[in-house]
Amino acid sequence: MTSAPFSPSRRRSLKALASAPMLPLTTGVLAGFAGFATAQTADAVKKAFASAEFTGMAAPTLDNPASLAETTVGSSLKVNWADNTNTTYELAYKPFFLTGDKVPDGKGGEIIAGGYFDINNKPIMDASVAGKERQMFSDCPDGTSLLKLDNAKVDGVKGNPVFAVVQFEYTTRNQNGDDMYGKLPSPIAVLTLDQDPATGHLSLVKYHNVDTSGVHGLWITCGASLSPWNTHLSSEEYEPDAFKIAKNDEFKGFSKALFGDEKKANPYHYGHLPEVTVNPDGTGSIKKHYNLGRISHELIQVMPDKRTALMGDDANHGGLFMFVADKEEDLSAGNLYVAKWHQTSGEGPGSADLTWIHLGHATSDEIEALADKLKPEDIMEVKYEDPNDDSFKKIVFDKKVNWVKLKPGMEKAATFLETHRHAAVAGGSMGFSKMEGTTVNAKDKIAYSAMSYVRDAMLDGSSDVKVQGPYAGAVYALNLKAGQKDHTGKDINSEWVPVDMKPPAELVGEDLKTPDALGNLAHADKIANPDNIKFSETLRTLFIGEDSGTHVNNFLWAYNVDTKQLARLLSCPAGAESTGLQSVDELNGWTYIMSNFQHPGDWEKGKGGKPGLHDVVKDKVAPLIDENYHDRFSACVGYLTGKEKAVKV
Repeated sequence: MTSAPFSPSRRRSLKALASAPMLPLTTGVLAGFAGFATAQTADAVKKAFASAEFTGMAAPTLDNPASLAETTVGSSLKVNWADNTNTTYELAYKPFFLTGDKVPDGKGGEIIAGGYFDINNKPIMDASVAGKERQMFSDCPDGTSLLKLDNAKVDGVKGNPVFAVVQFEYTTRNQNGDDMYGKLPSPIAVLTLDQDPATGHLSLVKYHNVDTSGVHGLWITCGASLSPWNTHLSSEEYEPDAFKIAKNDEFKGFSKALFGDEKKANPYHYGHLPEVTVNPDGTGSIKKHYNLGRISHELIQVMPDKRTALMGDDANHGGLFMFVADKEEDLSAGNLYVAKWHQTSGEGPGSADLTWIHLGHATSDEIEALADKLKPEDIMEVKYEDPNDDSFKKIVFDKKVNWVKLKPGMEKAATFLETHRHAAVAGGSMGFSKMEGTTVNAKDKIAYSAMSYVRDAMLDGSSDVKVQGPYAGAVYALNLKAGQKDHTGKDINSEWVPVDMKPPAELVGEDLKTPDALGNLAHADKIANPDNIKFSETLRTLFIGEDSGTHVNNFLWAYNVDTKQLARLLSCPAGAESTGLQSVDELNGWTYIMSNFQHPGDWEKGKGGKPGLHDVVKDKVAPLIDENYHDRFSACVGYLTGKEKAVKV
């Protein structure tokens, strides 16, 4: 059991769910589906798996305010067997902990889940309220990777030792209510979990905070993925603008918290791709790759070739980037590309054919060395008013017009340290708005990219993209092919290159002209502002988590790519974002869907005289969220599970 460091009470629903077991589904094809089966007969579990389909839940309503104030699950999974019979299983949610809880450190002591540490691995304290000093901790758990190691051995594990790497994006506020976004170095932790071999149930045994001092700390870690070689691929999004760093209060706060000096942190050390390796004893080590572009890294997807990586770029005026490594299972050297959008339709969120611009080749070590010694003015000149000089290139960077001129001999530095600006200069289509998660359907050779919002440059014609919307966003499908060439005519050494981009009709949000009765600004029975996405090869299902400013509650969806059916699996607390999504097809004979949420009760305020998104529900729901999540300071790390006790299979 865990305990809150500053609250004697535990949320009611957490108590109720703490005993919910993992439930298996063993089949000839799918070794097991932990969390998605109820009690079944010995004969049933021996049937051969044919297909699976989810039945969605209705969106929560204000008739039951508690359902809006917690993780609510009312969905089910129907499994079709090869003998034309089927079984339906109800779903539930199982938390590991709330951030801020005291959890076991594996050494006989306790550690604060989601707690912040400085460059010397000392706790960062919140002293904003006299007499209530405590360690700062995150309310924003995000990217999660569940994995196993063949040689793992951790004291206290009675069943199978498995691990989850969890990163924490930021914290919303301190105890005084001050905005803390981006002002603290992101923690990342390895969880040792005890997997019951009879039920698949996972319980927390050890929480290890990863030492990030060797990579200069971490900046705003968001989405994540598990690499084909069993490491956790993290992210650093919203790279700080090195040209305006002196005026960046977030970055100065970050530097002060990390180093004790608001001027010590180097902006060129952030906006890269960290990689965590889990050790057999439940500890972890980290390295940072500096050669995949300094962009707003959101969620990277490495293709089955173990070399090609497609990257989300959660930015305004962002791009679609691809990295092709020189060697399998090694991101430390390779070629970086940016996509060119050749529009084929402007209707709705639009569609396009894609070609690829080669930006450059580099190793991580050489770019880190450049980051250590270069200032932004060494790399390029940037003007914010027209210099009336044809040697400058006009671009748009983060919604603002820049005029850019490269310094002689600085092309490699510009490519990998000023990637957004240089990609625009090179002709890349830098017109996407908040391109978030990426994932791959390997069987069909289709990648998926979530565009959280279709807005700004995607609408105004300031880039190659000029489409209609919706503001509620869409998920695009990208066909992957071999035999592609870059803009110079040189072969791209990959068989997994995206060649076009178009959203399935079922994965397009729908804006509402007026809010519905609950306050939703987008249709509640369609996706809105997709963010985390992951694909299950076995279930043939695309899972989609929302980060929505248009749904009162964010949802987790399942989309079957064969039947085209969309099902709502889970509803997060109002104001919370669905994060930490991972679909694991098999782990010691069990399958898991990991799901976190962050910042519950992040109330959207109205603008321009219009009502706020949560105005209808806030009065009834806010007190419940405060009670459930430690006055909104905490959020949850967990996974989907079954309601009833599992049987041994």
